[in-house]
Amino acid sequence: MKVLWAPWRMTYIRSPKKHGCIFCEKPKEGRDKENLILHRGKKCFVMMNRFPYNNGHLMVAPYRHVADLESLEEEEMLEMMTLLSMSVRALRRAYNPHGFNIGVNIGKVAGAGVEGHIHFHVVPRWVGDTNFMPILSETRVIPELLMETYDKLLKHFK
Repeated sequence: MKVLWAPWRMTYIRSPKKHGCIFCEKPKEGRDKENLILHRGKKCFVMMNRFPYNNGHLMVAPYRHVADLESLEEEEMLEMMTLLSMSVRALRRAYNPHGFNIGVNIGKVAGAGVEGHIHFHVVPRWVGDTNFMPILSETRVIPELLMETYDKLLKHFK
């Protein structure tokens, strides 16, 4: 694997690792910008992925710690769909992507990075965003700092 200069990662590497669920803990902290929370609904919220697949990679989660779709209450399901739509709209306005990947991984075997708390991923896609870097070099390039992305998206959630 090639080395890609990413000095902002040192903060993560040196930081103490917390155990627990980010989708339960981060909304309780009340530090939305630091925790990349863009929007708070009644039952669910939208936050940026700190380790994105692409710029603008968002996650929509319920506040309640539930592992799967069938455990969601109807109001949570409806609000999640509303926030997914709001996320797509905000990303279109801020970045004008050519398409989106929207999905959910339920269980570790399905690729869930945060197992036990259901959340949807919204990943904007552009023609050519999968180029030779990830294929040949096992390296992904994220061309914009997270806080710049946060500031661009936040105004579209208000």
